Amino acid sequence: MTNQGIKTVLHPVSDVAKAKDVYAALLGTAPQVDEAYYVGFEVAGQHIGLVPGGAAQGMTAPVTYWHVPDIEAKLTEVTAAGGTVKEPAHDVGGGRLVATFTDPDGNVLGVLQDS
Repeated sequence: MTNQGIKTVLHPVSDVAKAKDVYAALLGTAPQVDEAYYVGFEVAGQHIGLVPGGAAQGMTAPVTYWHVPDIEAKLTEVTAAGGTVKEPAHDVGGGRLVATFTDPDGNVLGVLQDS
């Protein structure tokens, strides 16, 4: 069996409506599945899911980094939608910028901009 890469990332959320706005801002698209029990986004072959009450089920989310053309613009967009910057954009070498922010539930998400 060959590794097919990450195809699905699930994030526990306590308020799916608030979280949906932040993820829609980050991903630049509306969800393809939008139910009270689950919200799912399909972007570039990846599935990003929001699981209401997932924390009560013991779910935790890994930090994942989305590549963006303009990191500052994206941070502005996600904070306007309800996210909170955790680690401002900074150069990690070679002109690569990274930053992290939290969604309304405190899940840490990352953005990355290459030079």
